[in-house]
Amino acid sequence: MSSELDKPILLITGPAGAGRSTAIHILEDMGYEAIDNLPMHLLPRLLSGGPVERPLAIGIDTRTRGFDPTLILEILDSTTQTPPTLVFLDCDQETLLRRFTETRRRHPAAPDETPIVGIRYEIDLLQGLRERADILIETTDFSPHDLKAEMGRIFDYDQSHSLAISVQSFSYKRGTPRGVDMIIDCRFLQNPHWQEDLRALNGTDSAVADFVQADPLYEAFFEQLSAMCRLLLPAYRKEGKAYFSIGLGCSGGKHRSVSVTESLAKLLADDGWQVSIRHRELDRLHESLATQKGTDKN
Repeated sequence: MSSELDKPILLITGPAGAGRSTAIHILEDMGYEAIDNLPMHLLPRLLSGGPVERPLAIGIDTRTRGFDPTLILEILDSTTQTPPTLVFLDCDQETLLRRFTETRRRHPAAPDETPIVGIRYEIDLLQGLRERADILIETTDFSPHDLKAEMGRIFDYDQSHSLAISVQSFSYKRGTPRGVDMIIDCRFLQNPHWQEDLRALNGTDSAVADFVQADPLYEAFFEQLSAMCRLLLPAYRKEGKAYFSIGLGCSGGKHRSVSVTESLAKLLADDGWQVSIRHRELDRLHESLATQKGTDKN
């Protein structure tokens, strides 16, 4: 294995409030050398300096001196060695606005305006970097703990030769997750929600899983889904992709998509892949209950 693979270089960017600074600190705790807000004129010199002695994470955003998205893309295209992995942390506009409102922070891109002005300005300014990103991490529904876990799964450089796979369930009522590479619709399967004894359970419960898998179409569906993943994932790894996410959706994100996510993640893990599971709607429910309990104690 080459030293470049052993000691990766990451270029971390994204809009203010999406978690970029937190990501830099997480990478530093993981053993990366972290350089935040490096002046733009120093970036080409750093990237052309030959192999790094330890994995390197470079943070850059609109606060960086001389920040220019077009210039960043030109630098990536012109570097003489393997270009760094461009990592973009993204978040939807409503959540960014809520985060700035709750913390009463001024937006760094528009300190004399309301936060929404700076948020919209950054979204437009960073669009080219977002489209070019090698890895897109959607943090809208992430807590700091979720972000730490996700960064660890993707950027553990001791396992950087492997393709990290995320399999997640979601509800179509709340929209498809952003930044997902492949989306599978599970709404054709029979719905446990209409079974009174199963409604309060979720797809991690064996009774729900048995009900979903009893659908006449399930066996052929899962067999073909598995075959497609086994065909494509090695090709993505060979191409050099470091991270691949699969989203499975149903109406409520509680039963069918959760059950299929659990089954697919187990199959891929048994095949030897590095797999993480996330159930978007169940995680939100658990967080809401935890918050409610904390409120009740107060």
